[in-house]
Amino acid sequence: MKEVTAAQLRQAMGKVAKGLARTGEPVLLTLDNEPVGVIVSVKDFRERFTLLDAAERRRDLMREIVAERIETAEGVDDALGAMRRG
Repeated sequence: MKEVTAAQLRQAMGKVAKGLARTGEPVLLTLDNEPVGVIVSVKDFRERFTLLDAAERRRDLMREIVAERIETAEGVDDALGAMRRG
């Protein structure tokens, strides 16, 4: 992975952007010799974060389905109990 400091990025943003567009290789951004971020191509961003968003939506949907099933099951149990008590 290519590495660039914040100072280098300020001076050569166009060059870094062109390299990213050409190779698609992520660029590690450092500040005071510490990694602070990663610059990725739009393609990588969309693939990784779109999949993450889709996974989160699936989890939310499953929670809703499970909650609905529990609510429905409780209603059915109540109705059966009432019928049995008659």
